[in-house]
Amino acid sequence: MGAIEQANALLQEKGYAERDLAVHPAPRGRALLKGNKILSPLSDEAELVLRVVRDVVPSGSELGSRTLRAAELRAGL
Repeated sequence: MGAIEQANALLQEKGYAERDLAVHPAPRGRALLKGNKILSPLSDEAELVLRVVRDVVPSGSELGSRTLRAAELRAGL
């Protein structure tokens, strides 16, 4: 299983529907974290996006009605 698939599985485990937060492939081996729960997409190497999802993105219940920001996620690394 690749980094993008792992990240999406983790997001589902954390309670996110694909429309709310999901990782998509991007050009040149990068990945894009986007959805209704993030203000602006986060784009970086797939392994780094997986790390952000695993270590920084809170569960859906913890996030509640808040919206994530890419800069906030990067700062959490």
